[in-house]
Amino acid sequence: MKAIRIHQPGGADVLQYEDVDSPQPGSGQALVNVQAVGINFADIYARNGANPANLPAILGQEAAGVVEAVGDGVTEVAVGDTVAYCGVPGAYAEKQAVPGARLVKMPDGIDARMGAAAMLQGMTAHYLAYSTYPLKPGDSCLVHAGAGGVGLLLIQMAKHLGAQVITTVSTEAKAQLAREAGADVVINYTQQDFAEETLKATDGQGVNVAYDSVGKDTFHESLRCTARRGLLALYGQASGAVDPVNPQIFNPGSKFLTRPSLVDHTHTREELEWRAGDILDWTKSGQLKLRIEHEFPLAEAAEAQRQLEGRATTGKVLLLP
Repeated sequence: MKAIRIHQPGGADVLQYEDVDSPQPGSGQALVNVQAVGINFADIYARNGANPANLPAILGQEAAGVVEAVGDGVTEVAVGDTVAYCGVPGAYAEKQAVPGARLVKMPDGIDARMGAAAMLQGMTAHYLAYSTYPLKPGDSCLVHAGAGGVGLLLIQMAKHLGAQVITTVSTEAKAQLAREAGADVVINYTQQDFAEETLKATDGQGVNVAYDSVGKDTFHESLRCTARRGLLALYGQASGAVDPVNPQIFNPGSKFLTRPSLVDHTHTREELEWRAGDILDWTKSGQLKLRIEHEFPLAEAAEAQRQLEGRATTGKVLLLP
């Protein structure tokens, strides 16, 4: 089969489209014929060495497709089921052997493209809005990268929960997407000071929670515009890792910092089914609107990553084997 592998860390040019042996499902695993792969910043971190992978490595950790075979002990899915999954390394491939316990069966009306687009970013937005800081009516939040994959979904969830949503974008086209998703205040950070604008929009009080996926470039200003006893949820590092900080910066204000990840919010089968079930049901009903704007053949994974890394994309980016 074909797969995208790296043999050393580096830029997008280290991604190689290669022939590799097709996997066989072991005990507790299902073999998935992959139809769509979701690209995420975690793939870039694995490629560039920020989160080193065991080399050579097939990148990717989110995909959807059809179950082709099952190993002993698999009860969650059956041959012929359309399934989606995330958090399982090795998704940039035509086939993947995946633990049955990590697979979620797609409801009728949701295809593999939608499944691959919804899982990782949808469940990330879900844990941020429902667990990291459970939003409620009257709360305010700052969402960085409001036109990105997580951003557009998080805005929708936050508005559904009754929160005021302030978001940052880099262009007017992205601003329009954020507004359509429901954002109350949209800040073009290339032209405005996002912290000053956030404080202005909250009458100087700051937001209850800042959801920051950017990292190094925004960390300190995100903290500045959180309210007294507010929370900074640093769930990504698109601009690079944050430098070490002195805990004293969280006082005055008695502010909080967390560095959450999806793996710890889908640790059990029950939690995985809860979050995935909500996301897929809301997608099917139309309550949650997915934006799939960019699709590339698997062989063009390098170009897809370049565009994501350069912030030239909105919504979800997919690879199609």
